[in-house]
Amino acid sequence: MNYKEIRAVYNQNTIRVYQAYHSKIAKEAVQLGTFGKNFKLTRMTWIKPSFLWMMYRCGWGLKQNQEHILAIDIKRQAFDEILKNAIVSSYSAIENNLSYQEWQEQVKNSDIRVQWDPERDIYGNALNYRSIQIGLRGQAVKNYVQNWIVNIQDITEFVIDLRNKKQNGLNIGDLLPQEKIYFPET
Repeated sequence: MNYKEIRAVYNQNTIRVYQAYHSKIAKEAVQLGTFGKNFKLTRMTWIKPSFLWMMYRCGWGLKQNQEHILAIDIKRQAFDEILKNAIVSSYSAIENNLSYQEWQEQVKNSDIRVQWDPERDIYGNALNYRSIQIGLRGQAVKNYVQNWIVNIQDITEFVIDLRNKKQNGLNIGDLLPQEKIYFPET
């Protein structure tokens, strides 16, 4: 399980990421088209391009304070810039080509973290490749909220419908968002 892929719904201008919140943050974000006063700019926020990884993380909308799932379209140019400036969240001398101390310094000074976790199937089982999660803090989270978000949609009802069909033994594979492998523009 060593290879990594970014799979996402995207077009020429935007790429979709997912986040899950309690109703107060989610409803305000949908209403405003970005995050509002209930969203904490001082905390790291994690965005995930993989729908199934988000479903695994939020328990298909059943985890406390993660009941509302948001599909957030952000500018592709911003996403590519995020990837270019991200620091991997766990140390590996082979991947980082840095000493442990150099990596620690980069993590401390970076507003963008990348974490690669096993992708999941509809049942939460690990697949044979890793999907990306991106953590934003400081100026990066401010840019995300103020400049990078193009559209926010609450997809909670869609998720509940999928969850119910899955629990009833129906095949939901064709109903999932159609994600493609994403190649950042360099």
